[in-house]
Amino acid sequence: MTPSIFRLPAEWEAQDGVLLAWPHAETDWAPRLEQVEATCAALISAISRHERVVLCVAGESVRAHAERQLHIAGAHAENVHFVAVEYDDTWLRDSGPITLADGKRFRLTDFRFTGWGGKFGASRDDALIGNLIVRDVFAPAEHARVDWALEGGAIESDGKGTILTTWRCLHQRHPEQSREEMSQLLRDKLAAQRVLWLEHGYLQGDDTDAHIDTLARFAPDDAIVFQACDDASDTHYGELARMRDELAALRTIDGRPYRLHALPWAKPILDDGRRLAASYANYLIVDGAVLVPAYGDAADSEAAQIIGAAHPGREVIPIPCRPLIWQNGSLHCMTMQLPRGVLK
Repeated sequence: MTPSIFRLPAEWEAQDGVLLAWPHAETDWAPRLEQVEATCAALISAISRHERVVLCVAGESVRAHAERQLHIAGAHAENVHFVAVEYDDTWLRDSGPITLADGKRFRLTDFRFTGWGGKFGASRDDALIGNLIVRDVFAPAEHARVDWALEGGAIESDGKGTILTTWRCLHQRHPEQSREEMSQLLRDKLAAQRVLWLEHGYLQGDDTDAHIDTLARFAPDDAIVFQACDDASDTHYGELARMRDELAALRTIDGRPYRLHALPWAKPILDDGRRLAASYANYLIVDGAVLVPAYGDAADSEAAQIIGAAHPGREVIPIPCRPLIWQNGSLHCMTMQLPRGVLK
């Protein structure tokens, strides 16, 4: 009998769909609900042209409203599957399942979700994966609950056994643990061979304590796409330059340097004087396409071209993300991809 070999697939591998939650008036989106709904409708419409969407809705009235908005946006209705379930927030990258695969077997890894280190209430989000399982969303799969705080946006996988993360985030979540202790746990729970850590990199307006998906992303053929800053007068300049140097020093599992794709830097976007975290690294890969953040900045086009070049053969679809960064995230933060075969 062949032994079980689970792994965490790379995001560019084949998918069944993408998990999202619709914003509504009982969430923090209430003051700007109309704007964020327009972005969510555009995002879901784009995904539905390529694969399924599993859309969490907080009741029938939310579902009916979402259906109307998605119809206006041109979503492929046959690819949008609604699930009535409770949730605190709509950042499903961080509360959704981190799915390991072993051929046709799957493990829905369910880390404890603490509202980004206790910043926000999160009890319903922490129960989300279990509630989706009992609602028969997934094919038969192992449900692996892990009593250790981790969000999906805090890790990147190359699909070949390497996890990339940031010390700033995981040290905040687990100040009592050493780097080796955390590395061992990540290797065990994510079926990884090694963990690479970045010491540098952050974005103002980001309340995740430097999630890796706002800073640096694995791409096919041993590449990393990362958020750079070319404005020497910007407060991020030195920190992101040090992060770039760290990335340049990393080596693949067989000892070669990664090919690096530097993303352009958007001009500061302010909201009542508060700077928002406009990262181009927070893009989403789906089957046949890559969805890239657009902020109404002159750098939008260049960022889309660079991301497209790093993920060749995919349609590049800009998604307007200014409404999302008002709540400190972008389109990757809103979504969690589901590997091929895991949906019922």
